[in-house]
Amino acid sequence: MTVLTDDEQESVRAALRYFKRRSGSWKTIAPALGFGKMTVSLVASGNKPVSTKMAYCVARFAGVGVDDVLRGRFPPPVTCPHCNRQFVP
Repeated sequence: MTVLTDDEQESVRAALRYFKRRSGSWKTIAPALGFGKMTVSLVASGNKPVSTKMAYCVARFAGVGVDDVLRGRFPPPVTCPHCNRQFVP
């Protein structure tokens, strides 16, 4: 069994929070990821560890490689969760 590092888990949580801001609720995100609403909520809040399965599901939903999610490259740090516009600092 592969265990994700704390940094990798936080990167997945950041992607989950981004999806929630884009959609408005866990109710719309959870089925797309293949998890229950409560599970996604607990993982995103840090009250439950991120599984490798969830990391892969988040990457698939985002349309990026799992490595991009685990390393914090998705979503890009300057991406607006509402319009998806990327700002250049």
